[in-house]
Amino acid sequence: MEFNTNVNIDPDMISFEEFGQLLDEVAEEMPPEIFINLNGGINLIPDILPHPDGGDGNLFILGQYHQGGLLGRYISIFYGSFMQLYGRSSRQFLKRELDRVLRHEFLHHLESMAGEKDLEIQDAIRLAQYKGRRDL
Repeated sequence: MEFNTNVNIDPDMISFEEFGQLLDEVAEEMPPEIFINLNGGINLIPDILPHPDGGDGNLFILGQYHQGGLLGRYISIFYGSFMQLYGRSSRQFLKRELDRVLRHEFLHHLESMAGEKDLEIQDAIRLAQYKGRRDL
């Protein structure tokens, strides 16, 4: 995947540091049990991550679950992608979206530990639907 570090920060947008504080608040509200085996933790990445199948340039990855490699199991949240989509949104709205995305990534984490792939399948179906609408 190719990262885009050209995040144009508008003074009206929440800063990377403030966004990190929001992410900490959301993570602290999660049940501690779901952090089991998430040995790489939650990482806030400053970049914009366009989705490779986004075609029209309007599809961005907000969060990703990773497993394997040196860091083991961890979640990445992409500040730049959030700002690209929701940069002028209220702090309350951003916190709700962070909560939604983080829960989604934790579900990937829990499913991977259980050997399940239901959410991966659901994500693939949603992407196919998006691409079908885009190609009309």
